[in-house]
Amino acid sequence: MQPSALDAATLEKLISAAVAAPSMHHTQPPWHCRLDPDTVTLEVRAAPGRVPRHAERPDGMARTLNLTVGAAVFNLRVAMAHFGWRPVVQLLPRPSEPELLATVRPEPAPSGGDGHLDDLYEVIWRRHGDRLASSGRVSGRRLPQRVLSALAEAAHTHGTTLYFPRDEETAQLLRINEEAERRNARVLGRATGNGSGPHGQERADAFAQRPTVAVLSTRHDHHADWLRAGQALQHVLLVAAAHTARAALLHQALEWPDLRWALSDDRRVTDHAQMLIRLG
Repeated sequence: MQPSALDAATLEKLISAAVAAPSMHHTQPPWHCRLDPDTVTLEVRAAPGRVPRHAERPDGMARTLNLTVGAAVFNLRVAMAHFGWRPVVQLLPRPSEPELLATVRPEPAPSGGDGHLDDLYEVIWRRHGDRLASSGRVSGRRLPQRVLSALAEAAHTHGTTLYFPRDEETAQLLRINEEAERRNARVLGRATGNGSGPHGQERADAFAQRPTVAVLSTRHDHHADWLRAGQALQHVLLVAAAHTARAALLHQALEWPDLRWALSDDRRVTDHAQMLIRLG
């Protein structure tokens, strides 16, 4: 398709797609987006005041913020491809502006466009609506290997790894996450389980029957890695939704340094866990 003009209506759709990306703590997105009219570039800037205090790292820049921004950037890429452009992404483009986390510029797409991303555009809204729904059923069946392979390949395109542990390790990972939930409830005075809400326990029970847990990890653990992990995370979530799979983000253990380290300790690898995803 020919690129659409970047008029106000199209710009609104791009921003709406970005906002549809998940926010880890169900708060308003910890970023804001502005258009540079001279270069027709969307700038995604941090809004650290919107990040819950418990999610902040000692260096003051929240890993959670970067993951969330990365997810929004991937949705921007998908939406731009849908409207006929090739999205050009730069992460951390100006060291002198640390709050500027990414830029996304639409360029004319090569012949045929990027159907791989375009195919996911409608899934953005399907998954967003499902995520906001008050109820939903999850079967106890394991996901087919072809779906797991598709999810792993989606993560791999961003230079990240999606690992599916065996049952014994899965149980250990879930125990670590449960410990994080207990800490959050005790120390922070808040409930963080994914089974909250009137129908949450039903979904949690269904997930618990035969849980499939994936670990998203990166080789290094810098800001750019977090942004790439956020893009990979959203790509995985959209591919899962395209295969009618449901996903719950188990981010609680990632907020405690010792528990986050424990997520990778049993694997004896140097990768850094960025997210646990429960699938069904």
